Amino acid sequence: MTILVAGGGIAGLAFALTCHEIGEEVQVFEAASEIKPLGVGINLQPNAIRELYQLGLEQDLREIGTEAEEWALFYYGAHPVWTEPRGTLAGYNWPQFSVHRGQFQLKLLTAVRERLGDAAVISDASLVRYEHIDDQIIAHFTNAAGESFSKKGDLLVGADGIHSNVRHQMYPDQGSVHWNGAIMWRGVSRCVPPRTKNSFVMVGGMEQRFVCYPVEPLDKNGETLLNWIAELRPQDQQEVNQSDWNKPAQAATFMHKFQDWRFDWLDVPEIVSRAEGIWEYPMVDRDPVERWTDGRAVLIGDAAHAMYPHGSNGATQGIVDTRVLGAAIKEHGLSTAALAQYEARQLGPINELLMRARGEGPIGVLIDIEKRLSEGKTLAEAIDRHEVETFMARYKQAAGFDRDTLNASQQIVQV
Repeated sequence: MTILVAGGGIAGLAFALTCHEIGEEVQVFEAASEIKPLGVGINLQPNAIRELYQLGLEQDLREIGTEAEEWALFYYGAHPVWTEPRGTLAGYNWPQFSVHRGQFQLKLLTAVRERLGDAAVISDASLVRYEHIDDQIIAHFTNAAGESFSKKGDLLVGADGIHSNVRHQMYPDQGSVHWNGAIMWRGVSRCVPPRTKNSFVMVGGMEQRFVCYPVEPLDKNGETLLNWIAELRPQDQQEVNQSDWNKPAQAATFMHKFQDWRFDWLDVPEIVSRAEGIWEYPMVDRDPVERWTDGRAVLIGDAAHAMYPHGSNGATQGIVDTRVLGAAIKEHGLSTAALAQYEARQLGPINELLMRARGEGPIGVLIDIEKRLSEGKTLAEAIDRHEVETFMARYKQAAGFDRDTLNASQQIVQV
């Protein structure tokens, strides 16, 4: 009895650890010839941290990441719209962690190989298609040399990202990804973090903004690896390569728009000047779909619900997917009934969250603020604190990390 997983990213590897926890045999197939620490920073919300702690990964997270203490939204520099504590400082039973995506993926990979053996992860294996035969599923793969091979299993889990081949077979006419017209330039820089030592800071408005947060503990000089994102909606941008998520870029491409963003608590040009590298990403997602299952095949993570990074929910929701699917398998075995239970619990709420992300997620409060400013109101008049508080509370509820609800709930997988 074997579960096949297409994709060795965060969701695929977290699911492999979940399978080990519930006693199911699993094998992960990763398209890359070698899993390297790629990417930049990500945030893991308390609902994901709870599950990662249950998987025995607390020490790993503390070695590579840092506990977020604050979430702060500023309207173009000197004007605070909303600040709030995060993680245990906000009363959660679990912290919120900021980590380097690649380092986190390597920690997951190490844990999988230590617990399941080296043969649990096969690299240079890109899924081409799958087919159902009787009560099993056959996944067909190819490698970089063009050689093909197949593997039979009881379930196929598509964890192969926004350009998922598993999803493409389910939805051959889905079309290209959805681009909202924004471009993100991302990097990491070693410097002193702004505000508290562990603040997640977002500065700007709807057309231009800058985000930064530390992704590792402070060093002896009081500096950290600061993840940052500069986002613009270029008015003259007609085309964008929506498939290229790791395009190297130069600061000159966007920094003319941020050159004056020097505040008494944040110096954007200085942070960007220290970048170890800069990459350009289009702001893309995929339209929500009506099902994530096809017989014995199922989607998780970005393959199921790639969403804009507003709110830092991509990795978190992928991890939660793995746990909900694991709990369903524990209850129903390697069956289509397990996949149906997972889909019934996750699909509706996560599709709603995906659409909330299209509406700018937690920074959607800026839409009303800028509308009021355009009507002649002052910034103080445009910011309604009660309205912002209500908006943020509703977002947390939709994203599954409302504090009181989460603290009162049990871990998803009961072992």
